[in-house]
Amino acid sequence: MNPTTLCGGAPARTGRGADIAEWHPEDEAFWEQTGKRIAYRNLWISVPALLCGFAVWGMWGIITVQMLNLGFPFSQAELFTLTAISGIAGATMRIPSSFFIRLAGGRNTIFLTTAMLLAPALGTGIVLQHPEWPLWSFQLMALWCGVGGGNFASSMSNISTFFPKRQQGTALGLNAGLGNFGVTTMQIVVPLVMTVPLLGALGGAPETLVKESGWIFGKIPAGTQTWIQNAGFAWVFSLVPLAALCWFGMNNLKTISPATGSPLVAFAKVTWLYTLAFIPALFGLWLYLPPPTGVGLISMWIAIPLDIVLALTIMRLAAFGPMKEAVVKQYAIFRDKHTWSLTALYIVTFGSFIGFSMALPLAMKVIFDVVHIPDANGVMQHTQHNPNALPILAYAWIGPFVGAAVRPIGGWISDKWGGSIVTQIISVVMVAASVAVGYVMKLAYSSATPEAYFPMFLGLFMVLFAASGVGNGSTFRTIGVIFDRERAGPVLGWTSAVAAYGAFVAPIVIGGQIKAGTPELAMYGFAVFYAACLLLNWWFYLRRNAYIKNP
Repeated sequence: MNPTTLCGGAPARTGRGADIAEWHPEDEAFWEQTGKRIAYRNLWISVPALLCGFAVWGMWGIITVQMLNLGFPFSQAELFTLTAISGIAGATMRIPSSFFIRLAGGRNTIFLTTAMLLAPALGTGIVLQHPEWPLWSFQLMALWCGVGGGNFASSMSNISTFFPKRQQGTALGLNAGLGNFGVTTMQIVVPLVMTVPLLGALGGAPETLVKESGWIFGKIPAGTQTWIQNAGFAWVFSLVPLAALCWFGMNNLKTISPATGSPLVAFAKVTWLYTLAFIPALFGLWLYLPPPTGVGLISMWIAIPLDIVLALTIMRLAAFGPMKEAVVKQYAIFRDKHTWSLTALYIVTFGSFIGFSMALPLAMKVIFDVVHIPDANGVMQHTQHNPNALPILAYAWIGPFVGAAVRPIGGWISDKWGGSIVTQIISVVMVAASVAVGYVMKLAYSSATPEAYFPMFLGLFMVLFAASGVGNGSTFRTIGVIFDRERAGPVLGWTSAVAAYGAFVAPIVIGGQIKAGTPELAMYGFAVFYAACLLLNWWFYLRRNAYIKNP
């Protein structure tokens, strides 16, 4: 394929034009005459592809609630592991994904990773038709859905290369913010499509609710037929046309990806590295999860760094030929202290957003769907159904919606005021809101009428989601300013990879503390971490002699 050459603001097209040989977005004449149109075309195709990736990755947060409503033979703790497994898989997939654009090209990568989502979507639909299947079959599908989470790193890395630095905050905020709507879209669409035989006889038989459920318009009574398998099948209708749109509408920037090889070679690189990423995820989960799925030898806090180190090591050892040289070159980002400071800050923002998105539906179910009363011996019990229970699935989407909606605003404000000052403000807000919501959770979990605390609980979580959404935009803007074009993409991918472990941490921490009877401690712990990162941000970017002032 001959590249499209873009010089001096005038394009000269040859061949099919998917490859662009010259790209100068900092040149205002080039940007206005040629670059802007191409950049925004790639952005507007990237957004729905990323949205579907988030939807497939995050759908186990809703599926597990419905599994509980349908009486699947698994405990609450086992259901929390499904959201956690999807979370850690998505985070691990982001580590190789952060290097895909340089190795395989933007168009090649986004097309293939979007098409890849068809497999876990179909697989999830199949396994959900069989409640009698063992837990590991559901855990395998949750693991596979992690591919959707991995796609974020390559998507952000790709879009960052198209835009000038002065527009990084806005462009990345739009891509991530609108892409993050995948969580909200999923939380609205999945309960909706479960109510209808979407594929007719081809979609399989329905299950019957043993507990009342809900959707955006209210309650669904027990005894209603439900097609839970549609949670997976529904995404096929969008993934097929989106994959085609990525292939025919996106571009590879040869200034960023000079040695991608043919499309088949590029696909092989992506597939190889994604396949390798499953190895540390599976090994870490096997060591962490209790029997019979795993051996339960290590804690979550050991499993995560072990997973990261193994993923990086395997990538470096298994890469070969020109791919090995490219991977090694990308590892230079780990020698820069700003890579590590911004990784911590992005855990505060995106780690909180995706972690709460994953954990909140099931947490709301087990806190507000039952009454909390002591037995004859004075021991608090959490099993009796709450007759005034709210339709959880009617509310679960609101927080992620708020967080996604304000992310572009965070990028835009940061382009005006500077990213670090915005990050500092939202960190203060998140410390206060975390402490407050923890206290409300404590009150609700010891009350015979927990629904009385739900409005305050939901309102405080809206504050947390809004602050994390704004902070997502401000942190990514800071990365785009500090790092040059070649390194910004891998740093964006790396920080998003580590922050994505929030999708693993939050369900485990919140679920564990609920099981222990102290849900407030989870939120107090998050508040302590936010406070530490607030000081980190001040030291690096806001004090008088900061390393870089308010980037």
